Amino acid sequence: MQRVTVHFAFLLVAAAALLSAGGRASLADDGDAAQGQKVFVKCQVCHSLDAGTNKIGPSLHGLIGRPSASIANFSYSQAMQNAHVTWDPATLDKYLTNPKAMVPGTKMLFPGLPKPEDRANLIAYLKQAAGSAQ
Repeated sequence: MQRVTVHFAFLLVAAAALLSAGGRASLADDGDAAQGQKVFVKCQVCHSLDAGTNKIGPSLHGLIGRPSASIANFSYSQAMQNAHVTWDPATLDKYLTNPKAMVPGTKMLFPGLPKPEDRANLIAYLKQAAGSAQ
């Protein structure tokens, strides 16, 4: 009986850790950058990975760790200027799920990526290809 109780307690702790991470941390960490590059095809119409190259959307160069609406030569929506988020894997996952739900009034027309695997893969690719703000 004691062995069953210990296993049950372990499962509860593991479930609590997963829930406290929003159930997403492992997906963002386990993304496949090569698959993410394929997902990025949807993004590259509006976004560049090159520093200083804005398109319809701002450059994603140095995205990880960068504050929202911080590219000097880009005209952000008032909503994005007021969002005050830092782009990290968890924030990107939430935004990429449904941009207009996270930042109502954003100019980004993209409806989002409903599949967690696509978001995790894209985030892995952006971490590799876009680099961090440091």
